[in-house]
Amino acid sequence: MTQKGNRGSVSPDEKSGDENGIFEIDNVIIRFAGDSGDGIQITGAIFSHDSAVVGHDISTLPDFPAEIRAPAGTLAGVSSFQLNFSSYDVHTPGDRPDVLVALNPAALKVHLKDLKHSGTLILNHDAFDATGLKKAGYELDPRNDGSLTGYQVYDFPITNLTVAAVESSWLSKKQAELSKNMFTLGIISWLYDRSLDALVERIEQLFSKKKPELAEANKLALQAGFNFADTVEVFTGRYRVSKADLPPGDYKRITGNEATALGFLAASELSGRDLFYASYPITPASDILHELSKLRHFGVRTFQAEDEIAAMGMALGAAWGGALGLTGTSGPGVALKSEFIGLAVMTELPVVIASIQRGGPSTGLPTKTEQADLLQAMFGRNGECPVPIVAPSTPGECFEMAIEAFRIAIKYMTPVFFLSDGYLANGSEPWRIPDQDELPDYEHNVCSVPEDYAPYQRDAETLARRWVVPGMPGLEHRIGGLEKEDVTGNVSYDSENHERMVGIRQAKVAGIAKDIPDLVVHGPQKGDLLVLGWGSTRGACRHAIENAQAKGYSVAGAQLRYLNPFPKNLGQVLSNFKYVLVPELNLGQLRLLLRAEYLVDIIGLNKVQGQPLLTSEVEEKIYQILDQNYPRAAQA
Repeated sequence: MTQKGNRGSVSPDEKSGDENGIFEIDNVIIRFAGDSGDGIQITGAIFSHDSAVVGHDISTLPDFPAEIRAPAGTLAGVSSFQLNFSSYDVHTPGDRPDVLVALNPAALKVHLKDLKHSGTLILNHDAFDATGLKKAGYELDPRNDGSLTGYQVYDFPITNLTVAAVESSWLSKKQAELSKNMFTLGIISWLYDRSLDALVERIEQLFSKKKPELAEANKLALQAGFNFADTVEVFTGRYRVSKADLPPGDYKRITGNEATALGFLAASELSGRDLFYASYPITPASDILHELSKLRHFGVRTFQAEDEIAAMGMALGAAWGGALGLTGTSGPGVALKSEFIGLAVMTELPVVIASIQRGGPSTGLPTKTEQADLLQAMFGRNGECPVPIVAPSTPGECFEMAIEAFRIAIKYMTPVFFLSDGYLANGSEPWRIPDQDELPDYEHNVCSVPEDYAPYQRDAETLARRWVVPGMPGLEHRIGGLEKEDVTGNVSYDSENHERMVGIRQAKVAGIAKDIPDLVVHGPQKGDLLVLGWGSTRGACRHAIENAQAKGYSVAGAQLRYLNPFPKNLGQVLSNFKYVLVPELNLGQLRLLLRAEYLVDIIGLNKVQGQPLLTSEVEEKIYQILDQNYPRAAQA
């Protein structure tokens, strides 16, 4: 926990609280952890929702087991949810939690290493029996062998207290135990001076209609946890985080996948065309299907296809028929869709492929984040097959870049990759709902006059062909996967025509650089070091840069949202700095592209652990580069 105006450790002895003994602090990082059946994700989501309602800036990191249902109590079955809520602007869920709530020994073993020194540790005493300790791989009880020295440890019989609290609900003991997550939420709510009103309302919204008995049990457990914390008299203090100074407007807590779905809906409204979404369920993209399926009243049509190939074919068919064709997947699904994506390039139809990246290869780490599909999106098709790529960098920005993906697709008549990742998809933040006049204008690029029509006549500026809906009188035409004759669209095997058409398709995509914003550099426009990120690395990079700047280092930052083509000023930006650092969650894919394109010796910071970058990791690399000469830094 951090004192207001001082981000160092604070204890109640260092500063007196108000008349109620409540200490004002800037921010708190809390991590809830337990078995995947303990309701950890719902606990974190409810508390995050309440934090947003209170007016904090928030950033979250849900972390799921990779297995569908690992054995209960094992390390593989641990689920966690980290929340950073603050009175100032935050960009990450934080590196190390101030508070760890561990509902079983496995959760403690997995996450204790991340807890800050002198941090608060809340344990479920009832789970630390011989069986629980053995499943977690403990030979000795960590509560008694000195492992927890240096932490503020609160060891409560949470399971038994929960069962007693919900006795009036007439649930079985096993069912009653499921509410222990709400008991811990009650403790945390008291500890951080939260009213239970909004939490109770959220529980009712989630459970009352389908499972009223669970709603009642959860409310009883929540209140019991709050009352217990109020009366147990063991905590050294209570804390309050004041509201964040956010720009005026209407806000909602939103995940990246929710923002993505709303962005695609907005694209449908802006273009005046129905949206058709076809996908095969795949983690972590599935929530986009869930969200869009709720929007039928806006003309959105969703289809759960039998496989990834069919989903891509349906999306392409929808674009051929005049709708917005959209499909969503992750890396393994992109591999299966590749031939149809090539067909979309050849037929020059506007379809968007939302790829929500996860750990690979093959099935890999389905619930863990990664950025290792950039080269797949760039080159993962046969032949010369260029496709534009856009990449959001925050959960809220997924809305903006989803709109941008379809704007480019329609204006330039091309498939477009929307490249998100699991961290963005599942993470959440406060999102200011934009006014309609803040949204971009769309060029509809529709041909309705049959005068001298030919399928591959092109706009002189964009090189895009016209979008013709089948069945329009006088605009009959053929398209397909075989190479086309320039202008007429007839099948052509002429070698010079093929080279000309390949060049036109490449020039069309390259020309998009004239229609996208220049790369914005935050900090000095020239200097020693530029930290250039993409996707979900933004938050860690930004905090690290701010910390280094506060120490007097000549460092600036920029975030790429357009990966093909690159912004037209990128080459000049790179040349303005002695060193360029590219942090990414892969082994150097963007670094490879930048080196090839601009002949700049980029330094990489690469991580493939299924976890997002930490601020400390980026900051340490900045100091390593600037405090040593370049060759030694590059070898590190």
